[in-house]
Amino acid sequence: MRDVVYLDQIEQAEALLKPQRIDVLRRLAEPRSCTEVAVELDQTPQRVYYHVKRLVEAGLVSQVAERRVRGIHEGIYQAAGRSYWLSPGLVGRIGLRQARDLLSLGHLVDLMEEVQADIAALDVTRPDLPSIGVSGEIKVRPDQRKAFLEELQQTLQDLFTRYGGAEGDGFRLAVACYPKEDPADRA
Repeated sequence: MRDVVYLDQIEQAEALLKPQRIDVLRRLAEPRSCTEVAVELDQTPQRVYYHVKRLVEAGLVSQVAERRVRGIHEGIYQAAGRSYWLSPGLVGRIGLRQARDLLSLGHLVDLMEEVQADIAALDVTRPDLPSIGVSGEIKVRPDQRKAFLEELQQTLQDLFTRYGGAEGDGFRLAVACYPKEDPADRA
């Protein structure tokens, strides 16, 4: 079972549109049969099997074992992950994805989607998975915005130039810089 499963296929998202399937998926955090899940949800095993079958087809559940119960083969199923990320590409934007200005919010949304997909694809069982996350807030006066953004861009470009050789481990560096609204300003 993975910690995070990144959902980027419409069929996967559609499989989760029914609340009953989400309930079944939660119960399958540990390996269980459809009969065991049915008892917990006060449903028939056939109804639970129907939902499990759809979740298996979507790659969200897999059969991990099988046992004989009263002469019948019963599958044991488990969820593919502990949590799920839904690609913003499946839920949000209308219209074609276009090349965007590097300073636009649209470019930032595209970048965050790429970062989500990259992180979801990592093998989190590796003991040597170096990563860093930094977050902070900087206050910049309106007359200094342009200089701040240019300096930030230059600093990052210097890093890319200094460490951008063809040898060594590849790292992706993504920096998000956007205006932060103060909730008090909306009131």
